[in-house]
Amino acid sequence: MSDFQSINDLMKKGGAKKKTDDVQDLLNQKIKTIRQKGREEDVEKKAKELGVSYINLYGFPVSAESLRVIPETQAREKKLVCFYATPDKIKIAGTDINDEIKELTYQLGEKNHADTELYLISQNSLEYVFKMYANLPVIKPITKDINITQEELDRYQVEMSNIQSLEEKFKNINITDILTLIIASALKLNSSDIHVEAEEKGIAVRYRIDGVLHDVANLPIDQWKRFVSRIKLLAALKINITDKPQDGRVTLKLPSGNIDVRVSTMPTTYGESVVMRILFSGSKGVTFDDLGFYGDSYDRLKREIERPNGMIITTGPTGSGKTTTLYAILRTLNKPGVKIITLEDPVEIKMEGVNQSQVDPTRDYTFAKGLRSILRQDPDICMVGEIRDLETAEIAIQSALTGHLMLSTIHTNSASGALPRFLSMGVKPFLLAPSLNAIIGQRLVRRICPKCIIEDKIDEEKMKRVKEQFEKLPENEKNKIDFNNLKFYKGQGCEFCSGLGYKGRIGIYEIFTMNKEIEEIILTGQTSEYAIQEIAVKNGMVTMVQDGLLKALNKVTTVEEVFRVTE
Repeated sequence: MSDFQSINDLMKKGGAKKKTDDVQDLLNQKIKTIRQKGREEDVEKKAKELGVSYINLYGFPVSAESLRVIPETQAREKKLVCFYATPDKIKIAGTDINDEIKELTYQLGEKNHADTELYLISQNSLEYVFKMYANLPVIKPITKDINITQEELDRYQVEMSNIQSLEEKFKNINITDILTLIIASALKLNSSDIHVEAEEKGIAVRYRIDGVLHDVANLPIDQWKRFVSRIKLLAALKINITDKPQDGRVTLKLPSGNIDVRVSTMPTTYGESVVMRILFSGSKGVTFDDLGFYGDSYDRLKREIERPNGMIITTGPTGSGKTTTLYAILRTLNKPGVKIITLEDPVEIKMEGVNQSQVDPTRDYTFAKGLRSILRQDPDICMVGEIRDLETAEIAIQSALTGHLMLSTIHTNSASGALPRFLSMGVKPFLLAPSLNAIIGQRLVRRICPKCIIEDKIDEEKMKRVKEQFEKLPENEKNKIDFNNLKFYKGQGCEFCSGLGYKGRIGIYEIFTMNKEIEEIILTGQTSEYAIQEIAVKNGMVTMVQDGLLKALNKVTTVEEVFRVTE
């Protein structure tokens, strides 16, 4: 009724021709609206039949971030648009709903790590959203790589003889060059982690070299905001968020190849702590023979990893080289005719010929659920990054009992502590005993620098402790030692080791394999770490301390270093 009223109002105004033209335009518009309303009602009805939601997007405020979820070319080809997007949810709409559209919607959700909702819309709504692509701002892509040329590496590294010389170089240098200098210096020193921490009066820069943190510089506090903003920008982190932890990645573009850097930020009292972990691809070259297994320990472990089934467990605190040991074992086992699958958190080193999967607890992809999937993939050998709960432990044990070789880690201080840890999780003793092949306890010690090695004078108290450990060795090892002529060594510091006296690291180990006596103790369920240790030593196990001291006797490491990591 109101439509005809509008037409009557027009008839009363203006001249005859103008009245006729205006009436015709209004009639056309009203007819178009009525037809469009009918089409929208048809689409809404169709949506109900298909069991999906309907929405009219004409006039809907679609953000630029939402439009960018689906590129314009793909949107027009598939007749599909994204009209709503947040970090957790995206809403997709199309003029047709079929299996291809559903699959594409699922893939968009996986790509953006978000839940998806699918809607049916009319052609009019689709065309309305298509027009918005024309006004979409063009964003210049931001590189997330740090390019370091050979000239820059040479310039920053040639004058750096030791850690102490870095402090002077950081003065009077711009933010871009500071970051390049920090990274170039870390590469020269073979640092695994770079720590940049805001303090009350400055910015502390520290490197972790061979497992030990070293202070390398203190920068002016007024440079903090610009410095941390640049790191966040490169690692695709949110610059304006300073009160929550963030994680990201950046790639170092070097003349010799690319190196990934994992960036982590955390709020602290005076700003933020930024840690950059350098993921050296060179670590993937470590072989079983490079690990540092000697004598009987080497032969026993070699024998166990060649068995077709059972579990091999490595133990030790974070940073003790457990994963490196497992990778080295996998590299030995990675042969034609063998399928190997790993489940890791995260995958840091990619291995050719090995199927590697990364867990994601945020998407309910846990070690336990991933391990169930692995066993459906018909593997010969499985590697699980860590056993931390009963469900994962039970699945790992069952797979070891059903013909698979299972490799994993568990957090305990010694090899003998692994058995009580399993039982405390709730693992059934009668399943645990037959599933275990070997348990490895390990630590990493720094190697003496070969360029500046000198004899070390050990004080009486330390020498007494050394002899006590050697006295407890198995007879076949003890007979090789001249107790009247014990000599140990250290590095005095040189340019090659940056004045530290150490260069590189090697593992010290204790390995025990299952025997009847240990199996009987497990079956009673009354295991204690001390009791297991006694039985293992009685059966010829060389402890970590003893293994380290034997390496010190062979000029590999120092007595001080062995006691530092084991006691």
